Amino acid sequence: MENNTEIQSKLRKIKERFFLAAVVLCALIAVVPLFSVIGYVFIKGISAVNLDFFTKLPVPVGDIGGGMGNAIVGTFILSGIACLVGLPVGIFGGIWLAQFGKGKRGFFIRYSADVLSSIPTIVIGIFAYVLLVATLKHFSAVAGGFALGIIMIPTVTRTTEEMVKMVPRNLYEAGLALGIPEWKVTLHIVFRTAWNGIFTGVMLSVARIMGETAPLIFTAFNTPYWSLRVDQPMASMTVTIYNYAISPFAEWHAQAWAGSLTLVFIVLSITLLVRKFSKRVVYT
Repeated sequence: MENNTEIQSKLRKIKERFFLAAVVLCALIAVVPLFSVIGYVFIKGISAVNLDFFTKLPVPVGDIGGGMGNAIVGTFILSGIACLVGLPVGIFGGIWLAQFGKGKRGFFIRYSADVLSSIPTIVIGIFAYVLLVATLKHFSAVAGGFALGIIMIPTVTRTTEEMVKMVPRNLYEAGLALGIPEWKVTLHIVFRTAWNGIFTGVMLSVARIMGETAPLIFTAFNTPYWSLRVDQPMASMTVTIYNYAISPFAEWHAQAWAGSLTLVFIVLSITLLVRKFSKRVVYT
C-alpha cells in the first residue's frame, strides 16, 4: 500500500514538472520572436539614428545625411487628426452601449463594431480615397487622419463599453437619487470613474494606427518636404519606411531601419504608458 502511494506521489511530481517545463517552453516560444525582432531592428537601425535623422528632411540618393523629421512630425499630426475623428464617436458610442445599448439596436451596433474591426485596413483606405481624395481631387492629411480614425472607432467603442460597465451601478443610482440629470451622472460620474480604463484603450488604438501603412498610401500619400497643412499631402513614418525599404539604395535601407527602430520605440513607450494606467483600473 505504501509503495503504491509513493509511486503515485512520484508520478504526480513528474507530471507537475513536465507541465511546468511545457509552460516555460511555450512562454519562451512566445517571447523569443518578440525580442528577436526588436534586437534585429535595433542592430540594423541604431547606426543611422542621430540628431539629423529627427530634424532633417530626406536627401536625394548619393547625398550624405538627411533624416525623417517631416515624417515623424507628420505621423503625430495624422494620429492627432485620427483622434479627433475616432475618439468622440468611439467614446460616446461606448458609453451609449454600456448605459442604454440593450435590445436589437445595441446588438446591431456591437456587431457592426466587431465587423469594422475585422475589415482590412487597406479597404478602409480605399473608402477614404473614394470619399475624400477623389472628391477633393488631391491627397491630404485630413483624408489620412479620417481613414485612421475609422480604424480606431471599434477598439475605442468596445473598450469604453467594457470600462463603463465595470463602474459600480450604485454610483450611477446615487447620482440619480440626488436629483442630478442622467446625462450629467453619465459624463461627470460614470465617465470620470472609467477614464483610466478608457484611456488605456485609446492609447492602444493610437499605437495601432501609428503602424498603419496601406490606408495612408491612398489618402495622405507622402511628401519629401515639410508640410503642416492638413489639406495637402503629408509624410508619415510608415509610408516613408515602405518607400525606402523597396528601393535599391543602401542609404535608404539604413534610413528605413532607423525609422523602424524609432517607430518601435514610440509604440513600446505607448505600451508602457498603457501598463502604468491599467494598474489604476480598480473598481469596488
